[in-house]
Amino acid sequence: MARMDAVFKALADSSRRELLDQLRANNGQTLTRLCQHLDMSRQAVTKHLALLEAANLVATVWHGREKLHYLNSTPLHEIYERWIGKYERHRLQALSDLKKGLEEKPKG
Repeated sequence: MARMDAVFKALADSSRRELLDQLRANNGQTLTRLCQHLDMSRQAVTKHLALLEAANLVATVWHGREKLHYLNSTPLHEIYERWIGKYERHRLQALSDLKKGLEEKPKG
């Protein structure tokens, strides 16, 4: 259970979720590139990445002198399977589609 606690703690911060979104969009980024998208110091981004690594949401690989960061979606899938997957997926998908459709509807 402590492993799941680490994942939820990591996901609780909007800056860490933004980092995960950036990696989902473009996996294998350097710290420098990740910092370009956030309005915070390099040290702060490093701390966020360390917490994401501790939660096993980010994996790193050295490529020469560059340290590349990769999204590990396995913990997110485990959360989905445990808490969301039990429910009727078709109903949840229908509600999600309805919500998206209503949000995208032009105002006027």
